[in-house]
Amino acid sequence: MIRWIYSAAWYLALPVVVLRLWWRGRHEPGYRQHIAERLGFYSGAPYALRKQPVIWVHAVSVGETRAAEPLVDALLRDYPDHVILLTHMTPTGRATGKALFASYAGRVVQCYLPYDIGSMARRFLQHFSPQVCILMETEVWPNTVAQCVRQGVPVALVNARLSARSLAKGQRLATLMGEAARSLTCVAAQTEADAARLEELGVRNPHVTGSIKFDVEPPANAVSDGAALRFHFGRRPVLLCASTREGEEALILDALRNVDLGDTLLLIVPRHPQRGAEVAALAAGRPVARRSRDEALPEAAGVWVADTLGELGLLYAATGIAFVGGSLVAHGGQNVLEPARLGCAVAIGPHAQNFAEPVAALAAAGALTEVAGGAALAAWVSTMLDDPPRRAAAAAAGQATASQHAALPHLVAQTLAALLTGGAS
Repeated sequence: MIRWIYSAAWYLALPVVVLRLWWRGRHEPGYRQHIAERLGFYSGAPYALRKQPVIWVHAVSVGETRAAEPLVDALLRDYPDHVILLTHMTPTGRATGKALFASYAGRVVQCYLPYDIGSMARRFLQHFSPQVCILMETEVWPNTVAQCVRQGVPVALVNARLSARSLAKGQRLATLMGEAARSLTCVAAQTEADAARLEELGVRNPHVTGSIKFDVEPPANAVSDGAALRFHFGRRPVLLCASTREGEEALILDALRNVDLGDTLLLIVPRHPQRGAEVAALAAGRPVARRSRDEALPEAAGVWVADTLGELGLLYAATGIAFVGGSLVAHGGQNVLEPARLGCAVAIGPHAQNFAEPVAALAAAGALTEVAGGAALAAWVSTMLDDPPRRAAAAAAGQATASQHAALPHLVAQTLAALLTGGAS
């Protein structure tokens, strides 16, 4: 009965959901593309796979796609006869996947996962016939998991995390979510605490493998391109505020008004590039330029808005001081490991619960500073600008800490091996 009510609610909401896609497409045209895929229709040449076995990896958006990169790389190496089907829910996630795996020449096929309606999930599974389903982090859809069980597709949840708040929500829907949790064949949790909460929800025997985000390799050309960009910046310091969210840029700009930036270039990378004009307007009163328009770098104490996609790695490599956004406002933070691996001293705000494990590891090593708000951020920026040796020590500690976890994707791939050979893990 609960599943019937859940499915009926999806059917009733579907017209509104599709209209919302069209509405969001006003500013993000990608939401108006490939709508048929979201309804479970995949006819045509782009989806015609060769007669090869398929490993399906679901990565909702940018963060999950970046986290999946080392795992997908490991699977492609370990299973050379397989094709990776990479599904998403957002256009930015899809664009990120396209950029990350462009070199694999047809071995990675991308599409949107349909909405969690049984008939749509069934069409998806019948079209692609995956050998295994690998869900990244938190994406457990009850009807989709149920259809996988009916069609004999084992389901793994990888890099799994579950906060106390999410556990409470899941327990309020215990009949629906508990069934989905019990149906998971294999779960690789980030921490012991995550594993314990997942067991409370109904998961059987979760493995603790750590966070594979520790092994997200920077783009191959990030260091060299970053060095070239650093030369373009000249001798002046550069402060990078990365993956910022709506409402956060104003907090940052206000906090830094009390900091003597000298000739420092403030580089802001909004999480959603289409907000470039909005972010530039917030910086009015200072010299400002937008990268998407190929505008010349602003003069001393200016603001450069990098409203482009897929360049964050080279920007980290070009700077050395990075505040990671989505954390001064309540969005759960963003990946702190990429800037650490690329030689940045890192700070993050108080709302970083989505990356609690890597934040704690980097902070313990002296590589990352947690700032409680604007005033603390301003103090950290002043310290990093005034004390280059301290900045260099933090950057070195970050690189060393991140490199210690390079084997994690292979451990996760080994955990999945039994599923791909027909066994259970």
